[in-house]
Amino acid sequence: MRIAEKVFWITGASSGIGEALAYELSLSGAKLILSARNAESLARVQQNCLKNTSFCEILPLDLANSSHFIELAEKAITFFGSIDILINNGGISQRSLAAETPMDVDRKIMEVDYFGTIALTKAVIPHMVRQQGGHIVVVSSVVGKFGFPLRSAYAAAKHALHGFFESLRSEIAPRNINITLVCPGRIKTNISYHAITKDGREHGQMDPGQAKGIPADVCAKKIIAAVKSNKKEIYIARGEKVLIYLKRYAPALFYVLVKKIAPK
Repeated sequence: MRIAEKVFWITGASSGIGEALAYELSLSGAKLILSARNAESLARVQQNCLKNTSFCEILPLDLANSSHFIELAEKAITFFGSIDILINNGGISQRSLAAETPMDVDRKIMEVDYFGTIALTKAVIPHMVRQQGGHIVVVSSVVGKFGFPLRSAYAAAKHALHGFFESLRSEIAPRNINITLVCPGRIKTNISYHAITKDGREHGQMDPGQAKGIPADVCAKKIIAAVKSNKKEIYIARGEKVLIYLKRYAPALFYVLVKKIAPK
């Protein structure tokens, strides 16, 4: 696959992994559509991308408000005539104990991280079917594979994404539409700053593990390589990746270790 010939639509493109993906793809001359809530931040990313590619448009959207996604998808198509790769990267994290988290916070996280993602995907699928091909990338998390303290709703949403997209993969594979699930561990972004607490406010802090995480540009390169190779699922993590394999192959040891994880 030649990146320069493809149209990428990236959500959560105003910062973090999404911003890094935009820059890496622009260096290969990709045609980009960048989405997030913050139009001002999107414009900044767009200007940086335009230093490398002549094709970069912005399309603000809020994953918590999916009622207009069909219209937004139609508008996205007008920019370059197609959407070849949809990268579902937008979302919010969590920092609160399950027992102390009110249901409206659980629902907010689920609305953004799960329902918003599948709603946008459903808005794009008919176009990919008509053009007889496409690729859907879903940025999940290692906690889409196991639970973790202070992430109950976030982990639930990511688990749900795996169930939905693995089912969808089997349905649309005959249509030449591929799906890649990406499971990052700790990536050095501002996700912990914007994670919401039990009262719905931003956490406002950089987690120590996050600060020492994999650089976002390294993560972006690995995602792009996975798309080029049509990987079904990839893990981009350091030590926390071991927990995925322990849960699968040595569950008794996994649960012993999980008990020792202090909420933080």
